[in-house]
Amino acid sequence: MEETTTLQGSPFHAGEQEVQERLGVGDIEDWARKVVRPFLPEQHREFHTSLPFLVAAAMDEQGRPWATLLTGPDGFITSPDPRSLVMDGVSLDGDPLSGALSSGRHLGLLGIELANRRRNRINGRVRAGGDDRLIFDVDQSFGNCPQYIREREWTRVENDSSGSNEKFDRLTANQSEWIGRADTFFIASGYIGDGDSPTFGMDASHRGGEPGFVQVIDDKRILFPDFAGNNHYNTLGNIVLNPKVGFLFVDFPTGSLLHLTGRASIDWESEAVVKIPGARRIVTLEIDEIRERRSAVPLRWEESADFVRSLRLVEMIRESEEITSFEFEARDGAPLPMFEAGQYLPIELEVPGIDGPVSRTYSLSGPPSTERYRISVKREPKGIASRHLHDRVEVGAIIDARHPAGEDLMLPCAQCPVALISAGVGITPMMSLLHELAEEGGERPVWFIHGARDGARHVLSKETRDLAERRQAVTLHFAYSSPGSDETLGKDFDSEGRIDGQLVTALVDAPDAHYLLCGPTGFMAGIQDALERNGVPPENIHTESFGPKG
Repeated sequence: MEETTTLQGSPFHAGEQEVQERLGVGDIEDWARKVVRPFLPEQHREFHTSLPFLVAAAMDEQGRPWATLLTGPDGFITSPDPRSLVMDGVSLDGDPLSGALSSGRHLGLLGIELANRRRNRINGRVRAGGDDRLIFDVDQSFGNCPQYIREREWTRVENDSSGSNEKFDRLTANQSEWIGRADTFFIASGYIGDGDSPTFGMDASHRGGEPGFVQVIDDKRILFPDFAGNNHYNTLGNIVLNPKVGFLFVDFPTGSLLHLTGRASIDWESEAVVKIPGARRIVTLEIDEIRERRSAVPLRWEESADFVRSLRLVEMIRESEEITSFEFEARDGAPLPMFEAGQYLPIELEVPGIDGPVSRTYSLSGPPSTERYRISVKREPKGIASRHLHDRVEVGAIIDARHPAGEDLMLPCAQCPVALISAGVGITPMMSLLHELAEEGGERPVWFIHGARDGARHVLSKETRDLAERRQAVTLHFAYSSPGSDETLGKDFDSEGRIDGQLVTALVDAPDAHYLLCGPTGFMAGIQDALERNGVPPENIHTESFGPKG
C-alpha cells in the first residue's frame, strides 16, 4: 500500500528559497509540498528498479562534489520498501567517488530513461555501502519535467576494463571538443547545513540543449545558459550556499565519462545573459580537477538523437468554424530550430483518459522562423488530438514537440516555376511556402490554386492575398465547390466547382513547372493523373496527402 506521509516543514532549504524569492516564484512552495515526498510512490519504485543506470551526486573525502553513473547487471536496483533502494553489483573502481559512499553519506540520485524522456529525482543518504552493494534511504523524492531530454536507446556490452583513467587539472583540446559537442550533461551540487533536515543533502540534475549550449571559455572555465525550468531551483539554491559543484559529460557511443569538479558562479542579469536568447542566467564553472575515464560503463547509447522541446501556446486564432491556428513559442524563450517551408511539426499531447502521449504531425502554416511555430488544425468530430486542441487547450498551455521534419513539399528548385495546389485544410503547408516565396528575390512564376467549399470555409484568404501582393508573378485562383448566393453575386472566388486537372493545366502555362499538391488522396490522384497525361514528368509532381488526424 502506498504511503501517505507528507513532508514536515518546507521542502526547500534557505538557498532555494532565496533564489525563488529573487525570481518571483515564492509561491511554488504550496505546490511543491504536494509533489515532493519523503518516500517513493509505487510508480517511482517501478521506474527506478527498471533502469540500467542511475546518475549519482556525492562528495569525496575532500568535500568536492562529483557526478557519476552507477551501473550494474540487469535488475541491479531493487526497492524493498517505499523508503529505500538497494543497488547490487555496483563497481566504483576508478570512479572519483570510489570509497566515498559509506554509511551516513549524503547521496543524490537521478533516475532518467532517455528513450522515453522520463526522469525522477531522489535525495537521501547511504545506509550501508561497500562490497559492491549500496543501500540508500530516501529523504525526498519528486518527478521532473522531460524538457531538454534527447531520446536515446541503449544497449549493454561486455564491460571493458582496459579503458584509460586519467587525471588532469586543465582541459585538453580533445576534452574541450567533447564538451563543445555535448547536448547533455549532469551536475552534482549540494548543501549540508547545521542540524538534520531532509532539505539538506546532494542533488543530481540533468541539463540539455542543442550541441554547443555548453561553452568552453578556456582550459579552466566552461559555462552554460540556464533556461526556464520547474521553478524549484535546487541546483541554483545549492550554489548560492555552496558553490562547489561537479559536472559529468557522457560520450554516449563509447560509454566514456568526463568528470569535472570545481566552483560555480551565477551571472544573474549581465549583458552576457541578454546575448544568449532565452537564457535566464549563466552558470560558470572554475575547474579544479578533471577525471577522464574511457569505456567506463558497460552501456552504449545512440550518438545522435531526436530532441524534444517544450512549447508554450501564445495565441489561438479561429480561422473558421472548423479550423483554428495555434501559435507556439519555446517554453524557455530560446530560439526554435529553423524550419523549411513545407515541413510539418511532430507534437505530443497529454490527453486526459489516454495512457501515454498522443503523437500527431501538423503542417507548419506560418513563415519559416526561429521565434514562433504556427499550425492550423481542423477539428475532426472523432479526432482525439484535434478535439483536445480545439476544446481543452488554452493560451499558456505547454506541449512537447520534436524538430520540424518532412521533405515532400519543400521547394524543389531555386527559380523554377511552381504551382501550389490545395484543397480544404491542405492549404496549411502552402501558406508556409507562399510566405517563403513572397520573401525571395527573383521573378519565378508562382500559381496558388486552392479549393474550398465556400467562403466560410476558405481559411487564411486575406493572408494569401496580402502575400501575393508583395511579389510579382503570383497568380491566385480560388475555386468554391458550393458557394452561397451572396458569394456568387459578390464573386469572391474565381471559379465554381472543384479543382481538377483540366483547371490546373489551363491555368499553369509553364512546361518546366513543378507542382506541389496537398489535400485528400482522391483530389491529388486525379490532378496527378491529369498532369502526367498532359506530359508533366512524374518527378515534377510533389504530393503530401492527409486524412482525418484523430
